[in-house]
Amino acid sequence: METTRRRGRWLAAELVMILFALVFLVPFYFLLVNSVKAFGDILTNAAGWPQSFMWGNYAEAWRLTQFPKVFWNSLVVAVVSNVLLALISSMAAYRMVRSNTLFNRLLFGAFVAAMVIPFQSIMIPLVKVVSTLGLMDSRTGLILCYLGFGAPLSVFLFHGFVKTVPKEIEEAGRVDGCSTYGIFFKIVLPLMQPMIVTVIILNALWIWNDYLMPYLILQNPDLKTIPIATYAFFGQFTKQWDLALPALVLGITPIVIFFLAMQKYIIEGISQGSVKG
Repeated sequence: METTRRRGRWLAAELVMILFALVFLVPFYFLLVNSVKAFGDILTNAAGWPQSFMWGNYAEAWRLTQFPKVFWNSLVVAVVSNVLLALISSMAAYRMVRSNTLFNRLLFGAFVAAMVIPFQSIMIPLVKVVSTLGLMDSRTGLILCYLGFGAPLSVFLFHGFVKTVPKEIEEAGRVDGCSTYGIFFKIVLPLMQPMIVTVIILNALWIWNDYLMPYLILQNPDLKTIPIATYAFFGQFTKQWDLALPALVLGITPIVIFFLAMQKYIIEGISQGSVKG
């Protein structure tokens, strides 16, 4: 009897999870189905199956967005920002944990406090600072902005993870003649692999899909990222849904593939980073 009840509870829980999954997948259904419809068909029957598949929508969206160019721009910004965030944040977190001074504790508290500051409250001062430094309308300026806003969460995750690394391993490295940098890069950094992957995934999802920061920093059409190029289909009086939706599909496909390939590391990295955090 107890086994039957337990199976019933598991079945009910699975059904609830399936229903939740379907709810979250509904937007993807609308996106994919309407991306191959004619404009009039989208307006009159958005939830229905396409009367005819307009695969030419994708070719036209590819051409108008200059997708290879904007894809390259997004890729460069995302890759460089993620590599620098992972490297700098891991080094900073390691130093804060292993040198537990008052200054480092206050600095870590500042990083944690920065996580709750909304971007909208500081975006105008940010633009002024970037402009004063002569970094407007450049990938360098955009990447530096992402480093500043991505560092608090990254440092927080790495900080918790470093606490789980036994000091005995580092002491053995010092006995063998390793310097501080050697211990970090040869011993500690390889142990951080699950957290590094987690930080890269979380930041990649944010940076790849971000619209507001590139919109504020980049003015040159040759530097447009995918979200900026897609927004061109949404005018003040008209919205080209038959082209915007295929552009959205093209834009999210690379990051969805990346996420699905790497998602198994997220739970492992966060669970390890939360210990003693």
